[in-house]
Amino acid sequence: MEETAAKLGIAARLQRRSLGLRQEELADLAGVSIRFIHSLEHGKPTVRLDKVLAVYAVLGLELGATTRT
Repeated sequence: MEETAAKLGIAARLQRRSLGLRQEELADLAGVSIRFIHSLEHGKPTVRLDKVLAVYAVLGLELGATTRT
């Protein structure tokens, strides 16, 4: 689970940087706190899904799911 959280954070950080946004700007656009952006980008495994989705929407990212066999 921590590996997945880390991947979510890395994707958010890379996309934020590619868009030229500071953490403060992203937080404002997504309606979340700067602390949340920091937690997400550093792979905190207990971030709220609704907030992750809000951040991803601003960044133009999609969250997907796959099944394991």
